[in-house]
Amino acid sequence: MGTIYIDGKACEANPKQNLLHACLSLGLDLPYFCWHPALGSVGACRQCAIKQFKDDQDTRGRIVMACMTPAVPESRISILDPEAVAFRAGIIEGMMLNHPHDCPVCDEGGECHLQDMTVMTGHNYRRTRFAKRTFQNQDLGPFVYHEMNRCIQCYRCVRFYRQYAGGSDLNAFGIGNAVYFGRDEDGVLENEFAGNLVEICPTGVFTDRTLRHHYTRKWDLRMAPSICVHCGVGCNITVGERYGLLRRVVNRFNSEVNGYFLCDRGRFGYEFVNSEGRIRTAQINAETISGGEAEQHFQSLISRSERPIGIGSPRASLEANFALQRLVGKDRFFAGVAGSEWTRIGKMVKLLQTGPARSPSLHDIECSDAVLILGEDVTNSAPRMALSLRQSVRQQPFDAARKSHTPLWTDDAVREMVQDQKGPFFIAASGATRLDDVATRTYRAAPDDIARLGFAVAHEVNPDAPGVPNLPEEIRELARAIADALKSAARPLVVSGPGCRSLSVIESAANVAKALCDIGRPAALSLIAPECNSFGLALMGARPLSEALALTGKVDALIVLENDLYRRLPARQADGLLSLAAHRIVLDHLANQTTAKADLLLPAGTFAESDGTLVNNEGRAQRFFQVFAPEQEVRESWRWLRDPTWSSLDDVLTAITKENPELAAVIKAAPLSDFRLAGARIPREPHRYSGLTSITANVSVVEPKPPQDPDSALAYSMEGASLQPPSALQPFFWTPGWNSIQAVNKFQSEIGGPLHGGDPGIRLFEPSQGGEYFTAVPAAFSRREAEWMVLPIEHIFGSEELSLQAPGVAELAFEPYLAVNAADAASLHLDENAGDVEIELGGVKQRLPLKVLPDLPAGVAGIPTGLPEASGEEFPVWRRIERAT
Repeated sequence: MGTIYIDGKACEANPKQNLLHACLSLGLDLPYFCWHPALGSVGACRQCAIKQFKDDQDTRGRIVMACMTPAVPESRISILDPEAVAFRAGIIEGMMLNHPHDCPVCDEGGECHLQDMTVMTGHNYRRTRFAKRTFQNQDLGPFVYHEMNRCIQCYRCVRFYRQYAGGSDLNAFGIGNAVYFGRDEDGVLENEFAGNLVEICPTGVFTDRTLRHHYTRKWDLRMAPSICVHCGVGCNITVGERYGLLRRVVNRFNSEVNGYFLCDRGRFGYEFVNSEGRIRTAQINAETISGGEAEQHFQSLISRSERPIGIGSPRASLEANFALQRLVGKDRFFAGVAGSEWTRIGKMVKLLQTGPARSPSLHDIECSDAVLILGEDVTNSAPRMALSLRQSVRQQPFDAARKSHTPLWTDDAVREMVQDQKGPFFIAASGATRLDDVATRTYRAAPDDIARLGFAVAHEVNPDAPGVPNLPEEIRELARAIADALKSAARPLVVSGPGCRSLSVIESAANVAKALCDIGRPAALSLIAPECNSFGLALMGARPLSEALALTGKVDALIVLENDLYRRLPARQADGLLSLAAHRIVLDHLANQTTAKADLLLPAGTFAESDGTLVNNEGRAQRFFQVFAPEQEVRESWRWLRDPTWSSLDDVLTAITKENPELAAVIKAAPLSDFRLAGARIPREPHRYSGLTSITANVSVVEPKPPQDPDSALAYSMEGASLQPPSALQPFFWTPGWNSIQAVNKFQSEIGGPLHGGDPGIRLFEPSQGGEYFTAVPAAFSRREAEWMVLPIEHIFGSEELSLQAPGVAELAFEPYLAVNAADAASLHLDENAGDVEIELGGVKQRLPLKVLPDLPAGVAGIPTGLPEASGEEFPVWRRIERAT
């Protein structure tokens, strides 16, 4: 750190950063628009003007842009200099010439960065009387609403969309004072991260279209810190509620996990919480009963059961799964995951616990300088990770900027210098991926051949790793090129997971990571968890679901926790398992085929109505908190299942730490319910929250007493400490003068760095020395006569169970199909415009439209993950494909 002088006061600043970054990190107020911590500086808006002086004798100084000026030690600047203040006021006034007077009806009103900066500069009167520039708006799909007249031409949107997220269909059109930011024609934004435009835009040009369906101002939202449940990455989110309806999700900054951005599934998939398919009342044999009656009936069934069994869920919290495990006993607690998938999940957890390679955070992934992806289409299986991977290709080209002493934050200068250079980035997958555009080389093959490549790379890195016999020379050359790139990198990364349903692929990835570690390269190994708590469930030691299928004789009671068995098993196997039980008890929040078979159905709270802990793919345990108390008969799952000695979530966490050493640290993921700030709880509601009486005016004009929360330190009111709480308990980012999402600046130890006190969550996995190489190298893939190996193809929209119940996600979900490459389609005398095919799935002949995917290997077919017709299939499977008649 160096010393700079701001308005005569000595301050510490990072000399590798610019003066705007330094001022904001010090908590000072300096307006800006075009700059963003994740995007760097371009100096487009001229709003962060300050006065810079040569030395302490210089009284005249000169106007400079803080975002474009390095924080050189001994720099002397002034934010309050009258010329700088007048300059910033003039810039704002120029921007406001064409800006509409529509704050009261603008969706961004009350949390608008433009409003905040306008007030900060003191601009409060419009002098112009001329006509304003106007534009036509576009329909950009179900997620993002477009209102172009509010644009101030900061260029943030296209910089994020095109340069950071890799999109191509949003651009700047026009010149001068008539620049238009949009698509060349109306249509759905194609990029999976387009929803971030809602927060990237400092005005109301791009806003949340799903929020418009049930709009509420920010200050009228009750908010809570939460975790996204739509994949295994564990992005931190803030959820907002009003009138018992979940209104929106926004990003909650965590420098180690999601940083400033979310994927569109995580941002817009929340509406399943409001679904008409929600289960809100308890039922016995489809007849509604009260919660008290349900609890009595449940306790009576359990007390009479000598052999109850429980089926857990990778989408339920640690606390809910543990409560079920405690209730039925460890030897009768089964993972609600099919056998081969459970084997893969268990293998991945073991590798991260005992292997020499560290499981990286998303921040670590972004900083990697050479990447090998084996068997995953990351954009569709772990979307937010893909965004970090896309940034990793810039790390090696950054060396050229460092050598020329060009600061990395000067974004345009660095991009001009490196041009199209990218760091080593290799993808081996069974089909095309959305990261192919940044890949150095791609390899398309069946799972066994992908595994063979991985094993070959490991052997090229370290000859102690097993070799691969009969490997074609071109594949050996590819393996050698990948190995050379990884060996020469400072921070090599290997990414894999269960995407192509191959244990051998995961083992080959582990071999590559171990080989790198063995030669002194600090490799990271990122393994993708298929669901939000897959790794947490694995750490509990649940038995495979296949062992439950092998049970013989009648079972007194079968308890299914937040799991649709018909998505995990073929229908005949799910029917058989359910028929074993004299009494079928199901806890869930959305109606499905399993809930329809329940004798006793108990309404479970969603993540928005529950508190709990999830373990992400990094092995980071993170706590989520309810944003509204459960209504009607809905309860958190662990409360339905709880031990009589438990009265709060703290009791469950204490029991987990005592009974499961591998999960002992989860209690530290967030402060417990007795935490207080200045003797007070932390308010879920902003201090401007309004309408407390009107919310329940149809019942009583007397303001009701807020619900009590025994499970957290959060309060269901606006009353409480105004101090900054620990980051895991931060319900929203707001500070005086900063109403937009960019108020997060005030909560960071340094701009873009960890939150004050450290980022939320606690790591459960750390690397260890040793471990053995896997030696079971599979034979090369060989296609069969008249049969295809069928693999699942992940889709960001449609493959995940919960988000599919959100209308916007459902609108973009895939249509059913079966895919083969063009040559295989020709062998069937078909193309994608002519005819359907027939294939046996789940023991039933299914008819599906044919889709041609050129990058699929010969002899391999693909169907979408989550396709109802294929529920329960244990992929990969070999099937005949015939032309439908």
